[in-house]
Amino acid sequence: MNNILLIGAGGFLGAVARYAIGLWIGQRWGRAFPFGTFFINISGSFLIGFLMSLFTERLVLNPQWRMFFIIGFIGSYTTFSTFEYETGALIGDSEWLFAMFNVVLSVALGFIALKLGEGAARIL
Repeated sequence: MNNILLIGAGGFLGAVARYAIGLWIGQRWGRAFPFGTFFINISGSFLIGFLMSLFTERLVLNPQWRMFFIIGFIGSYTTFSTFEYETGALIGDSEWLFAMFNVVLSVALGFIALKLGEGAARIL
């Protein structure tokens, strides 16, 4: 039961962070391109790379911290399903170039961010 509560608490915070960041970015840079989701996917990729490397290679922590941060917070914070929906909406609106940029840049930069997060955790 404790694990479920930890994951739920992390998920709550991740969902709130995702909403707040997405809203702020959308208000600041507009909504023609899904910059909020794009940023969240890239930063979430960095965070999962960083934290998984940190938790498994550098720190000896109770496994429940990984449940809270990785499964709960990042699992709720990242937005791949929203990414898919927004890309589909761009295609539906005949915004093929934006859809292509969203897919290619999200995947490529997300992978780079993952590796940067792993590297950052290793040099601590």
